[in-house]
Formats: sequence, structure tokens, C-alpha cells
Amino acid sequence: MPSTDTFTAFVRHRRIAAGTLREVVPAVKSAADTDATHLLVFDDATGRSVELDLRGSLPDVLERLNQTPQAEPAKPTGRGRPKLGVTAREVTLLPRHWEWLAAQPGGASAALRRLVEDARRSSPATLRQAQDAVHRVMFALAGDLPDFEEANRAFYAKDYARFDSLTAAWPRDVGDYVRALVGRVAVAGDQR
Repeated sequence: MPSTDTFTAFVRHRRIAAGTLREVVPAVKSAADTDATHLLVFDDATGRSVELDLRGSLPDVLERLNQTPQAEPAKPTGRGRPKLGVTAREVTLLPRHWEWLAAQPGGASAALRRLVEDARRSSPATLRQAQDAVHRVMFALAGDLPDFEEANRAFYAKDYARFDSLTAAWPRDVGDYVRALVGRVAVAGDQR
């Protein structure tokens, strides 16, 4: 897994570690070895729960993190630059579109790549992904806490002040983590 990804681990409602997976694993392994229940590790970017193979010693677990999955057999290469991950496909445009693309720095392909990247950064999908991450974490950590449903409604209504007041009574680590994730959603929404 890329080292820029961050993760947060909980035992019930208590945060036990946060950081890269290599930084989180020792605390998770220690908790698992003491038979901790309700042990959850979240990918901070997606809110998805991460399954870790905690068998064996800590060095064994860390070594498994370094292993990459088996590569799929090579597929026949087509047009494009497959070694770079570039795939050639057909695009149908009007002549005026082709003229505009040809006049752009780097040519048509570079202009299209820039347009796609700009659209991806400002896409509502980014906001939706951040919202989904909050929902996953909230449901897993706080689904049984008081005012969960009201807090969830306030979150989707973008009533962040109400959300903060409803989550203030939640266990500190859960509330702090969820509010930090909600802060990312608010920022993503502001960038649209």
C-alpha cells in the first residue's frame, strides 16, 4: 500500500493508533494479541474498514505488508503505450473541437488529459466520496451512540454546527475522528 495513505485504528470507541499502515500495525497487533474486541482499522481517505492478516509475530505481519499481490498474466498489447499505462481509444469530435485541441500546448492528447484531470479535481464525485467515507466510519463507530440518526441528518443537510453539538457527547476519540472527516467534506464542498 502506498505510504501516503493514512489509517486510524480503534478498539471500540478508543483510538489506539493513527498514521501510515506501518505505524498503525504495531498497536493493532498488540491489541489483537490481548484479545481486544471490536478492533477496527479505517482507511482515512475512503472510510473503509481494512482487513489485516495479524497471524504470527509483528515482524511477520510487517513483512506481509511489503509483499505485493501476484501480478496477472500479461495481456496482449494494443495501441498506445501500454508500459506507461496509456491506452489508445477513439474519440469523436466536431472539426471545431479538433481545431481547438490542436492549438493547445502539447497537442490534443495533452489538452484532453489536462481537461480530464481538472474535471476530476472539481468533480462532485470527490465530495460524494468524502461523504461516503464519513458515513461508513460513523455507522461503524457511532451507529449505536445517542443522536446518531440526528447527527447523520445534520451532516447530510450540511448543518455542521448542529452536527458538532450532536456529536459533542460521543466518546472523545470517535467524535474527534468523525468531525475531522466531516471537515474534509466541508472543504470539498467549498471547492465546488
